[in-house]
Amino acid sequence: MPRVNKGTGILIILLIIGSIFGSLLGEMLSGILPFLAFGRTVGLSPATIDLTPVVLTLGLTLKLNIATIIGFFITLFIYLRL
Repeated sequence: MPRVNKGTGILIILLIIGSIFGSLLGEMLSGILPFLAFGRTVGLSPATIDLTPVVLTLGLTLKLNIATIIGFFITLFIYLRL
């Protein structure tokens, strides 16, 4: 079986997909396993730069919980197995 060329872009896409699925599973299973929904929100609040003709708003917020971290590790495992 030929090896797949691993790139940084593939890793980033897999980690984003894993975090989305991990967060969804954490929300769905939070009634049964409440520790999966425990987490924190980290990031930068939106900042606006107003240059009259152009208004630029930048910000990044990550909502991390236990299920999201599990999703990260699962996708990292899949990436390393490719």
